Amino acid sequence: MTAPATVSDFYCNEALNGHTPVKVVEETDTVLAFEHTRPSYPVHIVVVPKKHIPSLVELGDGTEEDLADVVRVVRKVAAQVREEYGAVCVVTNEGAYQESKHMHWHVLFRGNLPEGLA
Repeated sequence: MTAPATVSDFYCNEALNGHTPVKVVEETDTVLAFEHTRPSYPVHIVVVPKKHIPSLVELGDGTEEDLADVVRVVRKVAAQVREEYGAVCVVTNEGAYQESKHMHWHVLFRGNLPEGLA
C-alpha cells in the first residue's frame, strides 16, 4: 500500500497564518493579495482567498461568491499594475500546473514592453 500524496498548500500553511511574512498589496475580509515571496517577474503579485479553496475548477467548500470576491481583488490589482506599468498578465493554474493546491492568481508585469507599445 502506498502512502497518501502530500498536498502542498503554501498559502494556508505559510502565508495566511503568518509563518512566512508577506508584503500585502490589497486585503479584504476574504482575500489577500501580496508580493510573491520568490518572484519570477519584476512585478509578481499573488491573490488568494483566505478560506481554503482548492482551485478555480474545484471549489471544494468554496462558493461562486467566494470566487467572485477573489476576482474582484484580481481586477483591482491588475488595474493598478496596468496603470503603473502599461501592461499586466493574469494567470491561474490547474491540475499538474498547480504546485500549491490552494486557488491562487498571479498578477504580473513581465518586464519592459517592446518599443512602441508603452
